[in-house]
Amino acid sequence: MAARAIREVQGLNVVYKHINQNSGENGNLSPIKYFAIESQEDLEAAEHNHPWILQEKLVCKVDQLVKRRAKSGLIRVNVDWNGAKAFISEHLGKEIKIGEASGTLHNFIVEPFVPHEQNEEAYICIYSKRDHDAILFTPEGGIDIGNVEEKAKVLTIPVGEEDSIVTDANIIETLLPGLDASKHERATKFIKALYEVYRRQYFTYMEVNPLVITDAAIYMLDFAAKLDSAADYIFASERASLVYPPPFGRDATAEEAKIMEMDSKTGASLKLTILNETGRIWTMVAGGGASVIYADTIVELGGVKELANYGEYSGAPNEVQTYEYAKAIIDLMCKHPHPDGKVLIIGGGIANFTNVADTLKGIIRAIREAKNKLKENDTKIFVRRGGPNHLEGLRLMRELGGQIDLPIHVYGPETHMTAIVAMALGQEPIEDPKPTEVTTGNFLLPSMSWDTLTPRTPVVEARSPSGHAAAVNDLFTKKTRSIVYGRQFVACQGMLDFDYVCTREQPSVACIVDPFNTAPRKDFYWGSKQVFIPIYKSLKEACDKHADVDVLVNFASLRSAYDVSLEALNHKQLRTIAIIAEGIPENMTRQLNKKAKDLGVTIIGPATVGGIKPGCFRIGNTGGMMDNIIRSKLYRPGSVAYVSRSGGMSNELNNIVSLQTNGVYEGVAIGGDRYPGTTFMDHLLRYHDDPEVKMLVLLGEVGGVEEYEVCEAMTSGRIQKPLIAWCIGTCSDMFTTDVQFGHAGASAGGEAETATAKNKALASAGAVVPRSFNEFGRKIGEVYQDLVERGIIVPQPEVPPPPVPMDYAWAREVGLIRRPATFLTSITDERGDELMYSGVRISEIVKGNKGIGGTLGLLWFQRELPEYFCKFLELCLIVTADHGPAVSGAHNTIVAARAGKDLVSSLASGLLTIGPRFGGALNAAAEQFSHAFDANKTPQEFVVEMKKKNEYIMGIGHRVKSLDNPDSRVTIVKDFVRTQFPKSPLFDFALEVEKITTSKRGNLILNVDGAIAVAFVDLLRESGQFTREEADKYIHMGILNAIFVLGRTAGFIGHYVDQCRLDQGLYRHPWDDINYIMPH
Repeated sequence: MAARAIREVQGLNVVYKHINQNSGENGNLSPIKYFAIESQEDLEAAEHNHPWILQEKLVCKVDQLVKRRAKSGLIRVNVDWNGAKAFISEHLGKEIKIGEASGTLHNFIVEPFVPHEQNEEAYICIYSKRDHDAILFTPEGGIDIGNVEEKAKVLTIPVGEEDSIVTDANIIETLLPGLDASKHERATKFIKALYEVYRRQYFTYMEVNPLVITDAAIYMLDFAAKLDSAADYIFASERASLVYPPPFGRDATAEEAKIMEMDSKTGASLKLTILNETGRIWTMVAGGGASVIYADTIVELGGVKELANYGEYSGAPNEVQTYEYAKAIIDLMCKHPHPDGKVLIIGGGIANFTNVADTLKGIIRAIREAKNKLKENDTKIFVRRGGPNHLEGLRLMRELGGQIDLPIHVYGPETHMTAIVAMALGQEPIEDPKPTEVTTGNFLLPSMSWDTLTPRTPVVEARSPSGHAAAVNDLFTKKTRSIVYGRQFVACQGMLDFDYVCTREQPSVACIVDPFNTAPRKDFYWGSKQVFIPIYKSLKEACDKHADVDVLVNFASLRSAYDVSLEALNHKQLRTIAIIAEGIPENMTRQLNKKAKDLGVTIIGPATVGGIKPGCFRIGNTGGMMDNIIRSKLYRPGSVAYVSRSGGMSNELNNIVSLQTNGVYEGVAIGGDRYPGTTFMDHLLRYHDDPEVKMLVLLGEVGGVEEYEVCEAMTSGRIQKPLIAWCIGTCSDMFTTDVQFGHAGASAGGEAETATAKNKALASAGAVVPRSFNEFGRKIGEVYQDLVERGIIVPQPEVPPPPVPMDYAWAREVGLIRRPATFLTSITDERGDELMYSGVRISEIVKGNKGIGGTLGLLWFQRELPEYFCKFLELCLIVTADHGPAVSGAHNTIVAARAGKDLVSSLASGLLTIGPRFGGALNAAAEQFSHAFDANKTPQEFVVEMKKKNEYIMGIGHRVKSLDNPDSRVTIVKDFVRTQFPKSPLFDFALEVEKITTSKRGNLILNVDGAIAVAFVDLLRESGQFTREEADKYIHMGILNAIFVLGRTAGFIGHYVDQCRLDQGLYRHPWDDINYIMPH
């Protein structure tokens, strides 16, 4: 939820805290004293807490979002404290009626009375629209101001041009004609300071009336405002204590407060508004858009007086959350018996990704527990759901009815979404559910193939009666490739399954960006085959590696989605960005929209599931699971293109269109926030200009004015194709208080923004507008049949899609299985006509003279390394290959060989001695030196620290070699580092440590283990081939010890061969070389 009204005292707190305190910069704004009274205790303590009220004249006002409170007698002006106290005492706790809304008064604001003349009263208002802010000002103010829009001057401030527009000259010239010229300078400074607070504190609306401008100072005497609640996280500490007040007449009940608290603690959405606690019609609806449509339908069928609640749950709440949500609603429903019994409508559209069975299990549990209360209230339950695993959920719900002997009527997506409302209200007979079209057969049981090559699926061209090629304004084609930002592996698999069933040649997901991921790739299925999709830590790296990508599917959280999208706009190859997150602050969204428009980039969202182009491309979870893709025929294009705000309802539209026509050509859900990146018109014009699209469908909603642009386009002839349109939210006209629906943008700011007014305008402009959503599908079908009869649409024979296996986890959910591969590998592929190491053919390795070092680079590091890197690897193998027969590993190999063991057993005997005391010092040395160097310790501090810990410095010291008798192997390593490495900071650090240790004893030199270890760290970090995190991860893996193991393996094999060649017998250690210590 975005634009939220706040009380006057809350708004003043924000403004006075953050406005420029310099009187020379704020127009000499006079900060008035004020305080709130919210209880009898506050009233009794006022004199003690605010002694100034005993000396001054006061203004006392009700502070509860009451409009025109002066005309309703809810203000006292120029009274002393006794008068103010009497006013508050009279009204505190009193229930009053304003219009159709009744409410109890419990919030008041007290402030000093400011004497002034009528001609000193002005009016100022600041508000935001999609592409601009506006400042309205008139030198006339007060309660009798009249029509502000006719009187006020307006300064329009386009998004992104605030600093150049809000200037002294523009304010004086545009806003201040009519104001005494002597006040221009101070008024200008005040307006600039107030607008700065408006912007920086994320207000969406602000009004001061009257604004008193005297010859000496400026006073804000009556203040109204709305804040962008989506920005609360930006002001976490300051807004933590801010409680958004409900509209007048609708104080939050305990149950509403409980659901609100649950909602704040989950990533899912849980909303509940009690409209009439004694009503008989209760709803429990999944989805923001669907919840509005059910309320519309109930009102349309005459149930407005009996509609008890509005609410919705969405975003995949778990079983516990839906149980608590359902329990709260059922407890309220059973509180007041009704002579006609109770009706509970458990409805929803077709879910995109929510496991319907899981959510229904929570509701089933709540119903089971409340069965006696439900029977006592003569409750009838009507259920209609669709989406992932809905068959299982509906089966459980049907069984529940029989188990608890309660009438539960259950329907799936084969039944129109709102058909159950007329049945529940007794206006239509209760029908038996229609047979469900089973689409599970389009899934394959797994073929046990471990093939992981990306298959080249034969291309089956999509049906195209006119042979029409891709339009220039197509966002998506059969070759569209995307980057998925975020760890959304289920969505990625869904996109790949969709690609496969659409017979695409390659997956639409080119790669994934996950800044927190540690794996370089993730395995997915392409049909029954496994494929790998690379994972990168940055968007830049992903774009650099995949130049063919032009779509970003942004699953980043609301806190980072803006930054990710802003970064995406810097990559010119990305032409479409889908922002899934809900709740991005409006200022950020508007800035993003402006930049995207300037760059010609299309943004879908925020707060969307995305969009789908059958046969070509789907965004994330759009279209739901594969059974819905098949049932709604989204694997091939139809002739109908739609646009909606609601993501959940977009899937319902897929279902409706498939049932009534030859299917969807393209569908986009622009998003439920107030300022989505693209508008209805952006997509309708694309569709209109595509000859393959024969008819258009628009599902609008209450709030905003974008639908009027569609009306203008139809009236002007810009849109000539048939358009079936409906705006949801018609029920809002009948509610006595403001109701914020599931979407942030679903709130009417005036008569023109109501759904009823927009439906009327669309019908007048020539759109086909049904009487209610109940008729929406039928109207779509009638227009389609007309186009078929006129030959404009020629239905084509159906071509069955290729079957797609299910994932193992989901198959288990619905009773099918697809077995995943037992092993995963990403370094070698032997299945083709030629062996490949990390994607490089073995012939290329040989022809390219890659050598052992190059081969290790491919097998160990999965990349082709620079020549000096490869040479150093080979050098390490040479200098570590052997160190004589006396070392423990060689000794064990020799003993085993002389005992007649085979080569592998003898080699294993030697390798098993490698550890901390023999050969295992490389990794330990690398970690010790790196840790000290990274902590900015000096060599001296490092040595002292290790001494204090009583620990050896690994890689320092040798039994035989010393400064006077240097180790030639170390000299070789030093020379290579000096001449070949681009940088060697850790190696230099180690040499400085050596100077300190050898000053104490000559044999405390940097030995060959230490030299290789620190040199290899420099190689990983400074070669430019690895990120720092990758380098550290390889060290942690033990890659340095692997060098010793590989090198010394050659030496151990040499000793084995040598002993065999010399034909040495069994080795027995001489007894005179053993000191026998026997117990006494």
